[in-house]
Amino acid sequence: MKPDLDPETDLVLERVLKAPRALVWECWTTPEHIKHFFVPKPHKVTACEIDLKVGGRFNSTFEVEGNEMANNGVFLEIVPEKKLVFTDTYSEGWKPAPDPFMTAILLLEDAPGGGTKYTAIARHRSTDSRKTHEDMGFYDGWGTVVDQLDAYALGLNRS
Repeated sequence: MKPDLDPETDLVLERVLKAPRALVWECWTTPEHIKHFFVPKPHKVTACEIDLKVGGRFNSTFEVEGNEMANNGVFLEIVPEKKLVFTDTYSEGWKPAPDPFMTAILLLEDAPGGGTKYTAIARHRSTDSRKTHEDMGFYDGWGTVVDQLDAYALGLNRS
């Protein structure tokens, strides 16, 4: 299920979460949930719109150190509870973005013994943009996000 990775342009984060896969999926596909984990605290998501279909919008607005940052994109592939692919290369209606940054691939699998095997891949157009993302703190930032996601999802756990 994992795509071929290119170490020149791809960054990968893998973790095993305690939260069940269905709940992790729900968190990633529901605007109200996204607001609770999608950026490392103390930064926050101030708005989120999701139209969960291929070509549907995945828009969010972040507040980082008092500055608002809009992040608009679309879903490219959706396999319920298994795979979510989105990009900022396009906005809704397949309108090309003026300065695209990456495509994200999230892979969810049942982990042995329970929980979720979580793989996040950030694909970049060039080695330079990959390095920029890594230097921005990809591993710490995305690691913090996945920790926040797991804690939030466990708080919702209905099983």
